[in-house]
Amino acid sequence: MRPYRPKDNLQAKAYYNDRFWVAPRIPEEPVEDPVFAADLASLQEHYPIQRAYIQRGQLVIHIDAKENKEVLRYLKEELGYDVLSELSAIDYLAQDGEFEIFYQLLSLEKAKRIRVKCRIKEHEAIESVESIFRSADWSEREMYDMFGIKVNNHPNLKRILMPDDWVGHPLRKTYPLHGDEAAQWYEVDKIFGKEYRDIIGPEQRDAAFVDPNDTCNFARIKHEVPRCADPNSEPIRIEKFNDDAPFVETFDLKKAKIVNRDR
Repeated sequence: MRPYRPKDNLQAKAYYNDRFWVAPRIPEEPVEDPVFAADLASLQEHYPIQRAYIQRGQLVIHIDAKENKEVLRYLKEELGYDVLSELSAIDYLAQDGEFEIFYQLLSLEKAKRIRVKCRIKEHEAIESVESIFRSADWSEREMYDMFGIKVNNHPNLKRILMPDDWVGHPLRKTYPLHGDEAAQWYEVDKIFGKEYRDIIGPEQRDAAFVDPNDTCNFARIKHEVPRCADPNSEPIRIEKFNDDAPFVETFDLKKAKIVNRDR
């Protein structure tokens, strides 16, 4: 394994400033929905809720990280939020010295969503909720792999995306966006051997890199162009998709409709 050298916040300054748009923060609204209000009141009778508000039509609650398992069990067994659709973390180490962990829950009966958030320090661990939601198994492994967050009592806490001998956690903001020098040669060295470095060349590990000749000139900064278009051509708004795909109905943007159907 290669030695890991501590890094500053390598993503504090964006590598590119010509293609990323920072969305404004979604406003936090009071909990006025009767279903959410009743669920929140029931929760507050058993657990201290630090904050609660509505964002994009769903309830968001902040809890103590030590009570994550009990709160999620109560939400599932008592309040009917029986689907865990997402579980991950956000790196706020440089800003607050903490990770934010969130759980996205869905009630099929109520057609309502709740997001549960909690904070832990860098070297603290969180309790596994795999015994409550089986879908948490791989999500907790991914959180451990990408952020280095330890999950207590997980049945098989090991890397799920990166190799077992990988050093570092790619979704931390201290991890360089395009990887380090060792990362550029990892697969070449593992598969072919170091003697093939000059023949194959380093890997391009910069996820934000756009090659104008890649995929027959389809990928462009800020826009897409028709397949195999001239690299110097002006951008054209694409109205139809799948024209050349057999057995697939062509999608026509002009015929598209937005359906707003409430249960």
